[in-house]
Amino acid sequence: MKRFIGFVQKEFYHIFRDRRSLFILFGMPVAQIMLFGFAITNEINNVDIAILDRSQDASTKEIISKISSSEYFSILQHIKEEAEIEEVFKKGKVKAVLYFEKEFSKKLIKQHTAKVQIVTDATDPNVANTISNYINSILSNYQEEQNRAITLDYQIVPQSRMVFNAELKSVYMFVPGVMTVILMLVSAMMTSISITREKELGTMEILLVSPLNPFQVIIGKVFPYIFLSIINAAAIVILSIFVFHVPVNGSLFLLGLESVLFIVTSLALGILISTISATQQTAMMISLMGLMLPVILLSGFIFPISSMPVPLQVISNIVPAKWFIIIVKGIMLKGVGISIVWKETLVLLGMTLLFIGLSVRKYKIRLE
Repeated sequence: MKRFIGFVQKEFYHIFRDRRSLFILFGMPVAQIMLFGFAITNEINNVDIAILDRSQDASTKEIISKISSSEYFSILQHIKEEAEIEEVFKKGKVKAVLYFEKEFSKKLIKQHTAKVQIVTDATDPNVANTISNYINSILSNYQEEQNRAITLDYQIVPQSRMVFNAELKSVYMFVPGVMTVILMLVSAMMTSISITREKELGTMEILLVSPLNPFQVIIGKVFPYIFLSIINAAAIVILSIFVFHVPVNGSLFLLGLESVLFIVTSLALGILISTISATQQTAMMISLMGLMLPVILLSGFIFPISSMPVPLQVISNIVPAKWFIIIVKGIMLKGVGISIVWKETLVLLGMTLLFIGLSVRKYKIRLE
């Protein structure tokens, strides 16, 4: 019995001595609870919308004021022409446009009917539907308030129109997200065990005394996996086009280049994980648990980032998957070019250089 108690004590000592084990045991569950509690929501908050008001009368101004005063919407800009709607959506910030017809107030008083069109960006059909329902609710509330003061009922007729995904196919949302998750996790996992494998097999010393400098070792580890990941990306795009019938409205060549950049970013992150991990098991745990949840929850793949608390919105900026999803949706569904997604591209490029630089630095420390 004493031996058993001593063994149990020893195991406790091992656990409490290893900070990584403590983090996995206590830190990861807390992080998961916090992420699931805050990130998983079907509600919207502070969604950026634009206004196209052809009437410019008291009624439209009152409705716009009512919408902007709610916690759900923030009016980002006012546009003047219908042709500007698509361009506004392509920039990615505006999720809906409220389009008031001419002589809105006059028709409301004389004909007791006026029309307002709710145009939403349906690249994310769930969010588009939610936005449309929220605006319809605000308009209905305004209509009820107006009808209390008069004997004849006014009627506002909202008309919803979805662009980029008129049929609201959910596959249009999931294909870019699944493509991102697969490339991120597979690429990072493949490289995260590369250097740790050398340590476990006892061949690390050969690398340390080889004439190759740290940068050459890191690049050499990444290079073979680039081709394997490109095959993965090509297979996903082919399946999305021919099986799921998701269009590629933009340049296929640009989509390929952006995919290669994201693959290199993911591989560089995997190498960084490999340099700071002592065993393959630790590397796998970090790449799976440390990347899977942020990629799914904080990338905008399933849940809108704008509806999350501000701290999570800030944290989402360091998740490479967030920027790649914006790029893929822009190219495949909106048909945008590099003139629109150049900022996201620079962010991914900067992250790639940072991960490679940190990996080389960690490897240099081991040489010393």
